[in-house]
Amino acid sequence: MSRLAVTLKLEMTLQRRYKFLHAAVFSGILWLALLLPMPGHLRSTAEPYVILGDLMIVGFFFVAAAVFFEKGERTLHALVATPLRFHEYLASKVLTLTTLSVVLAVFVATTTHGVHYNLPLLVLGATLGTVLMLLLGFVSALPFTSVSDWFMPSVLPIALFNLPIFHYSGLSDAVWFYLIPTQGPLMVLGAAFDQKTLTTWQFAYSVAYPVLFAAGMWLLAQRMFDKYLVAKTGGA
Repeated sequence: MSRLAVTLKLEMTLQRRYKFLHAAVFSGILWLALLLPMPGHLRSTAEPYVILGDLMIVGFFFVAAAVFFEKGERTLHALVATPLRFHEYLASKVLTLTTLSVVLAVFVATTTHGVHYNLPLLVLGATLGTVLMLLLGFVSALPFTSVSDWFMPSVLPIALFNLPIFHYSGLSDAVWFYLIPTQGPLMVLGAAFDQKTLTTWQFAYSVAYPVLFAAGMWLLAQRMFDKYLVAKTGGA
């Protein structure tokens, strides 16, 4: 069994211990309680915003919580001394939490819309958005030793990544919103519910830019991991 497979198994065990699945189910129930009383046409309008909010919870807050749990249990310090590579460690978190987020998004969409939405676009938008939120949450948590220290500074990056809501809703047409990587996933989620048809360049932007931005955040995450954990524990 490869190191990544072993790490994935360990990650799923840790997430069960941290009750992430329970929290995700509770989040899904809350979103359903918000959506189901709405008329059908309003559900389609609200759905992209709801799913983006869910990606924020599962992506940003779950991965940050995992980092602080592992710091508290000194799991991260122990990992530095093992042959496990950073990419394997982070990939296990991204794969498991992205899967959880996408499954939850599909569940909410199917419960509220049946099969009357574009499943491939929903999965694509949810995957891109979750990966971005995960990496943002991971990077934002590394410099801090406790949730109380992290919580207030975390408001700024999460607010920045949610700014495309103003552009998508028509409150602003400023082109600089396209510099924010969550603009693309939000556009894809809207297309999944037939709100706006994406042109070729919009679809290419919505996929390519978030992927490139996520790649840059991944490299930043490795540097910050080395700075705030490996260097402080004397790891190589």
